Amino acid sequence: MHQPISNRFTSRQLSVAFISALIAFAAYTCIFAFRKAFNVAPYEGHTVLGLDYKIVLVITQVLGYMSSKFYGIQFISEMKRVGRGRLILLLVGLSWAAWLLFAVIPPPYNAWCLFFNGFPLGMIWGIVFSFVEGRRTTDLISAALAVSFIFASGLAKSTAQWVMQSLHVNEFWMPFAVGGVFILPLLLFIYLLEKIPSPDAEDEALRMQRLPMSVEERKKLISRFLPGLVMLIIIYILVTILREVRDSFMADMWRASGESFDASVFAQTETIISLIILVMIASMIFIQHNYKAFLLTQVIMLLGFIISLITTVLYLQSGLSLYLWMILVGLGLFMVYIPFNSILFDRFIGAFRFSGNVGFLIYLADSFGYLGSVAVLLTKSLFRIQTNWLQFYTQLVLLTGCAGIIGTSICIVYFIRKYRSEVKP
Repeated sequence: MHQPISNRFTSRQLSVAFISALIAFAAYTCIFAFRKAFNVAPYEGHTVLGLDYKIVLVITQVLGYMSSKFYGIQFISEMKRVGRGRLILLLVGLSWAAWLLFAVIPPPYNAWCLFFNGFPLGMIWGIVFSFVEGRRTTDLISAALAVSFIFASGLAKSTAQWVMQSLHVNEFWMPFAVGGVFILPLLLFIYLLEKIPSPDAEDEALRMQRLPMSVEERKKLISRFLPGLVMLIIIYILVTILREVRDSFMADMWRASGESFDASVFAQTETIISLIILVMIASMIFIQHNYKAFLLTQVIMLLGFIISLITTVLYLQSGLSLYLWMILVGLGLFMVYIPFNSILFDRFIGAFRFSGNVGFLIYLADSFGYLGSVAVLLTKSLFRIQTNWLQFYTQLVLLTGCAGIIGTSICIVYFIRKYRSEVKP
């Protein structure tokens, strides 16, 4: 059965969508500062079991985040739509308390604190997304929400650099201090999240009603789309590894390049990427046919891999500056990563007409994505791979670009055949 196709929105629908997008963007920007600010500091002079201290910090936080994603497969998919704002504040409070312990306990004995920072934060994306999914305007709102962590990553790093340089806060107290900068705005935006209206009948007719999913429903969904979901998860593992290395060691890459940089460079590159991705994803709101939008989303992902691969080859041949390459390779990366966290699964549910929620699918992909990140970081550390983070990242981009182009092409063919066999009359 095909849903009616209409590109028209009332002024109220558009105003609610824009306001909701701003609220979601601002809320997650504040939340992200509790996770990523510490990456700016070098944390030199310490080791843990012979491993570089900063790498141990990154791996420990990612382990917490990964554990949270596996737990979230059940928790987020079964979550009721009540008390979500209080839950977000509780989880952020726990992560902030972990930074307090990190500051108080001397290094390197404080490394374990990052696990308890990462675990509660890993639950929050699914909770926030539950406020915006299943609407005709979800593409617009989720685009703003998803690009928030591109912009927020740069803002958190720039804020961290400012806190250390201008306020003279040392690198161990810096993450807790950055959290203090964002806690009051967060309270306001969580309150506003709770005020976003629920999807109406027209939303549910077009995008399906979003409901908690039982174990049986989750198993049935996986069985129905197993080959396609496996391939999508493999693609997501690749880009999650890239994104985690880029986010965690961007400052180290700049240092390894020998080029000078200041606190503003992170916010500059990520803001440019955020604006391009926002326009690209938000414009999908005008494609009401879910299947067409689902396929187009995968084409965008394919182009993202191509851009990342080509620009990295040009950079290695000295055809691009480091600054321009950072922007272009980041753009290509997030052309793949952002759809997974915004419109891909929302349109998937609408195209294949099943009841459920995006949270289950996102956390299924996220759990394995972060498992891949941990595996790569541990491999580089344990086997003492002698290369700086800039060289390591460029090699990862080349490998991921080739594999991603192949994998995304296979996905597109699979879902075309699946739709023609199951849905199209």
